[in-house]
Amino acid sequence: MLKSEDVVILMNDNINNIQFLNSSDYESLIELKPLPLFHDEIIEYLDNLSSEIKKDNKIRQYPDVATFAFYCRKANIMSLMKNFKHIQTINIGRGVVFHIAPSNVPVNFAYSLIVGLLSGNSNIVRVPSKKFIQIEIINNAIKRLYDKDVLRNISKRIILIRYEKSNSATSMFSSLCDVRVIWGGDQTIREIRKIQLPPRAYDITFADRYSFCIINANQFVKETQHKKIAEGFYNDTYLFDQNACTSPHLILWKGSNNNVKKSKEKFWNALYIMVKKNYSIQPIISVDKLTNFYRQSINMQDIKFNPGKDNLIWRITLNSISDNIELYRCKGGYFPEYHIKDLKELSTVITKKFQTLSYYGFSKDELKKIIFELNPIGIDRIVPIGRTMDFSLVWDGYDLMSILSRKIELN
Repeated sequence: MLKSEDVVILMNDNINNIQFLNSSDYESLIELKPLPLFHDEIIEYLDNLSSEIKKDNKIRQYPDVATFAFYCRKANIMSLMKNFKHIQTINIGRGVVFHIAPSNVPVNFAYSLIVGLLSGNSNIVRVPSKKFIQIEIINNAIKRLYDKDVLRNISKRIILIRYEKSNSATSMFSSLCDVRVIWGGDQTIREIRKIQLPPRAYDITFADRYSFCIINANQFVKETQHKKIAEGFYNDTYLFDQNACTSPHLILWKGSNNNVKKSKEKFWNALYIMVKKNYSIQPIISVDKLTNFYRQSINMQDIKFNPGKDNLIWRITLNSISDNIELYRCKGGYFPEYHIKDLKELSTVITKKFQTLSYYGFSKDELKKIIFELNPIGIDRIVPIGRTMDFSLVWDGYDLMSILSRKIELN
């Protein structure tokens, strides 16, 4: 990692196109020593951040920000800490983490920052160049905390930046870090990986993923809270235009023919009411759906479009699942669906691209059995419908607290 005098030279060359959202004090940040995992000051800082965010009345309009504030509470962090007792006494932060957040999920940068802090690191976070209100709310809270002396030691460990695509800027920040965390598409990751890191630094990458949902129709027909299930599914999908890697695309139905038919009608009707009330579709997304359907029709045999009342929900009935179903991912409410008779059909379908399986009507034991029978090369998360966006300290199969910290061997 570079020394502070080197940073000044680098900044002079690259600073013009960079917007510093809260602080630009690199000299102090790179000199800070790492902390142990779940340090008391960090937990206190996050609890204060939660309180500051909740003071902003705008969070009522942004459930993703409200969820983030809830996540930061001391009670939640203490609960998370219980799962990491095995590494707290021998792990400390690695130093400086450079986070490159995805462009299409506004609050992702903040969760990445939390992990960097809890694992004892100082953090440089590149937020999306698009000016989301959610980023503004969280950044304003961070800036207010900077003025509190009692929290200054942790505030100095956070620098939020914004810039358009710039290899020189990314190169500069990469030269300062011990770990580079990249959230983005496959091509974005390939391009950023070309930019060198210090010899002992390394990348953690979160690439394009594909997620799906399975519903037990034999249980769903007995469900009385259809609105609640639809609301959870809406939050999993439409809240971010179906852009998040965790958002389900393929919908699998399991159960008798009659129950599947009844469940589909109840589920999609309940979802339509939710979408019609809360979602505004852009014309370009309607065009994207049509284009994607044509492309899928050419390459997949015997698929059927189920016309709805408008363009809000596109349902594509499949008579079989191909091993490249993830190629037909589309946003804004595009759902291939399939009545699966035997879950073993998934064994040749699931690829390394598959991330989150959301479900309804299955017990944990049933889901464990499915996984052990399939031995899939994909699927890193299994969560109930409505919980796909819940952040975890284990993500994409990575134990983030371990991989962002340095283990000290003691014999």
